[in-house]
Amino acid sequence: MDNAGYTQLARQSGLLREIQMIAHNIANLSTTGFRREGLLFSEYVADLDHQEESLSMAAARAHQTYLTQGPLTMTGSPLDLGIEGEGFFTIQTPEGERLTRAGHFTPNQNGELVTPDGHALLDIGGAAVFIPPEAAQISIARDGTISADGQPLAQIGLVLPEDPSELRRETGVLHEATGATVPVAFPVILQGFLEDSNVNAITEMARMIEVQRAYEIGQKFLDREDERIRAVVQTLGK
Repeated sequence: MDNAGYTQLARQSGLLREIQMIAHNIANLSTTGFRREGLLFSEYVADLDHQEESLSMAAARAHQTYLTQGPLTMTGSPLDLGIEGEGFFTIQTPEGERLTRAGHFTPNQNGELVTPDGHALLDIGGAAVFIPPEAAQISIARDGTISADGQPLAQIGLVLPEDPSELRRETGVLHEATGATVPVAFPVILQGFLEDSNVNAITEMARMIEVQRAYEIGQKFLDREDERIRAVVQTLGK
C-alpha cells in the first residue's frame, strides 16, 4: 500500500471510532445525567527519512466531554437532585472518587445517600452524606445544604476539573478527573429534579449521517486503490 492508502486508512479508522461514539451518545438519549462525548481529530507529520516528502496523517485519539446543561425534569422525590449550571457531584467508589451529574440517590442500610450502584455521595468536606433514619422531612437548599427536620446536617459540594480535557468517562455517567478539581463557587442544586442527558437527538443523527457518508467515500477510495494495485501487479506479471 502506498502513502495515500496509509493516510486514508488512518482516516477511516478515526471515522469508524467516531461512528461508534455517536452511536453510544444516541443509545444514552434517555440516560439521566449522561454527558455527550465527541472525538477530536489531530494531524501529525511523519518524517520519511528525508527520502521523500513528509507524510501528513490523521489521528483520532482524544475524547471531549461536552458539559452543556441537560433538561431538568421534576420528579418530586426529595432525594432526587438536579444540577443547574456547572459542576459535578463527587461519588466515592472502590476505585476512588468519581464525578457524576446523575442525581438519583437513596439511603442505604447505614443511612448514607448512595447512587443506584451503591456509591456514596460525598459532602463538601469529602465525607459520606448521612440521613438519620428517624428524620421525617429532608430539605436541600439550592446551595446544597441538607437539613433534617429543620436541623442542618451537611452541605453537598459541586466540583469541576481544572482542565476539562482531563475529564475521562469511566462508565455511562461516572467520570474520573485525571487532574485537579476545584469547587464550584456558587453551586445550584434543585431538590426534586433530575437532569436528563444533554444529547440532542437531531444533532447526533445528522452527524451520524455525515460521518457515515465520509466513511463510505473513503472506503470507495481504498477499493479503487486496491483495484489499481492489482491491475499493476497483473500487468507487470505478464
